[in-house]
This record gives sequence, C-alpha cells and structure tokens, in this order.
Amino acid sequence: SRVRAPELRGRRWLGTGGKDLSLADLRGKIVLLDFWTFCCVNCLHVLDELRELEERYADVLVTIGVHSPKFAHEADPAAVEAAVERYGVTHPVLDDPELTTWDAYAARAWPTLVVVDPQGYVVAHLAGEGHAHGLAVLIEELIEEHGQHLRRGDGPYVAPPEPETALRFPGKVIALPAGTYLVSDTAHHQLVELAADLQTEVRRIGTGERGLRDGAEPRFNEPQGLALLPDGDVVVADSVNHALRRVRLADGTVTTIAGTGILGLTDGSASQANFYYPMDVAVSPSGVIYVADTLNHVIRKIENGRVTTLNAMSERAAEIFPGVVEPTGDFRDGALSEALFNEPSGLALDAKGNLYVADTGNQRIRY
Repeated sequence: SRVRAPELRGRRWLGTGGKDLSLADLRGKIVLLDFWTFCCVNCLHVLDELRELEERYADVLVTIGVHSPKFAHEADPAAVEAAVERYGVTHPVLDDPELTTWDAYAARAWPTLVVVDPQGYVVAHLAGEGHAHGLAVLIEELIEEHGQHLRRGDGPYVAPPEPETALRFPGKVIALPAGTYLVSDTAHHQLVELAADLQTEVRRIGTGERGLRDGAEPRFNEPQGLALLPDGDVVVADSVNHALRRVRLADGTVTTIAGTGILGLTDGSASQANFYYPMDVAVSPSGVIYVADTLNHVIRKIENGRVTTLNAMSERAAEIFPGVVEPTGDFRDGALSEALFNEPSGLALDAKGNLYVADTGNQRIRY
C-alpha cells in the first residue's frame, strides 16, 4: 500500500517570499524533504550533498528543508533565520519548532530525508548522510515513471535580499607581516585583507562563488581556519572543499596543497589524502601544518608533502557509507596515539610548540 504524504505544518516559512506552502502547491513535482537542525554537523553536510542534485534536477525537483530543533536554542526564530543565511540554503525552509511535521513523517534521526512523488505519495525515507547517489537514481526513476505528468519549471523558492554587510560569518583573522590582517569571510567564500584600521579593504581573494579552483581567480567553499607559513604564504582550511589551500600573498594565487575535494580519512601523499570538514590549522616554526579534521574527529599533520593522523579514531562502531568510513567522536586523554576527540575545531601552538585544541563536541580544551 502507498502512504499519502502528510501536510507540511510549522511556525512559518523562509525562502518563499512570505507565502505558506502546501503539498497541493507542489503536486506534479518530485519533493525532497530534508529534516535538519543547524547544530548538527551531519545535517550541514547533507545541505552540501544536496546542492548538486538541486542544480541537476532544478526543473522537476523541489527541496524543502524542515528545520526540526534538537535543543532549545535551535528553536529561536532569529537563530534559524541566521542559520539559513549562513549555510547558503537556497530552497524553502519550514520552521517546525514544535516538531509537528517531524512527528507526522516519523522522523527519528538528524538528518532524515523523505522523497514524495509527483502524486503526493512517500516513496523513500532515509536517515543519515551519504545518500546523494541513491537519491539521483531514484529521481531518474521517478522522472521516467511520471514523465508526462511532471510539472516542469522553477520551484517556489524566493531568494531573500542579500545582506548589506562587508563580512558574512567570518571564521578567523590573522595578522600579516605587512601590518594588515587577513579574514576568512566564510559565507562570502572569500578571504579579505584589511588595513591596520580593520576597516579599509585592501583586497579580496576568491571570486565569491562556491567551488574548488586554484590559480589567479580561485574559488573557496566556506573557508575557515588560517595560519601563516614560514615563507610568508598563508594556509587555509577550506572546510566544505575538504582541502587545505595555500595563498601566495604576493599576488593572491591559490594552490591546493592537501586534499582531493572528496571527504574521507586517508593518510599518505598530501595530494591524495582525504579530509572531512577541516576547520582550523596551526603551523610550527619549521613549517609543519597541524589540521583540526573536525568530522573525522582527528588531528592531522602535514610534513614533507605527507599527511599523518596523530590520534586514534573512536572505538565505537564506525558508520560506513559509499566509499567513506565515518568515525564517531569520543573522549579519552593519555598518549596522543590513543587519545580520542569529538569534533576538534580550533588549534593554537604556544611558543614551546605545544598544541592546544578546542574539542567542541567534548566541550573541553585539550593540550
């Protein structure tokens, strides 16, 4: 038997130009419901996974985010609105603080994805991340099955006005030898050099479009951590690209020094190693780069063109999805090779070469 999709009900809609949506408005479209919350890093990863599907099937697919809070702060309407802006959500979002739609669809995990066919019936219910390939296969099947009955054309998303701010959710700032400052302008996907007054823009590095492109017109994808290298260049933790980038300050040219752009956890040659949301970097006087590989829950080291994982992965069961082993975070002190972290996201080296870690998921500072 087929299950009719329940109605979409919540506090308000974002990204619709003020209009409330119903399933009747979406009839004839393939609808993908993404149940997420903004403090869930796995949910944020799914937002990035879905971007390619949304672009590829823009004329037949409508993605609806259902923001379903796990914690009290996530139910704050201003915080939800800020999160939608920060993470570049370009589809309608139903703000569901009472979990009304969450319960109606029997969601039990963050994130949960539900596919509704053009006739309004639920055809898939998936938990977790890593489903992009399977969703693409299903969408192709639904296009073939419902072809002539599909309602093609633009969906109901209405982009809000662009905020008139010089910086959007900046991630980090460092002082440069020239007396200026470099800021990772995360939501603008750029780096900004500011004069000593911290007001005057000297230049921007990056086109401002999401992407992984080296050269004189580079692209970043939510750059976060920054650190100065001994030769005067800067290394960037390019978080959503799962890569480390080098910026030559003399002319703004960018090269990728580690990471393939595909998430994972592999050591070895820097050009072949994989990362999973690197959020920060620290550099020793000799040029060794330490990386907070946040969603792999590990600290990595880049030295002489090779990447090494310094601490243990969690002993708890790893979740395996196509091509990737995703360790889960945990806590354990002791020898570095046996230590366990949970979403390490900030790094700092002191004058003696000791490394400090903001271990976000464990709510601790580690040494």
